[in-house]
Amino acid sequence: MVRRLYLKVGDWVIHGQFPEWGEGMVVEERNSEVLGGLCMVRVLFKDGKERSFINNLDDHNCCYYAGVRLS
Repeated sequence: MVRRLYLKVGDWVIHGQFPEWGEGMVVEERNSEVLGGLCMVRVLFKDGKERSFINNLDDHNCCYYAGVRLS
């Protein structure tokens, strides 16, 4: 099964629904080796908080569909 990943470590992003978070950088990427497992990224935003998102475009909960965009 090929995953369609959206973000990679080092990408800069913004969240369209929460502009007050500021720009963020992807600091970690985790991909499950189990078939059907999650692909996650951690993003450190300028407000100082890290937030985790699902990173598989084939998942309806992917961060892209939640409003995370490359900046």
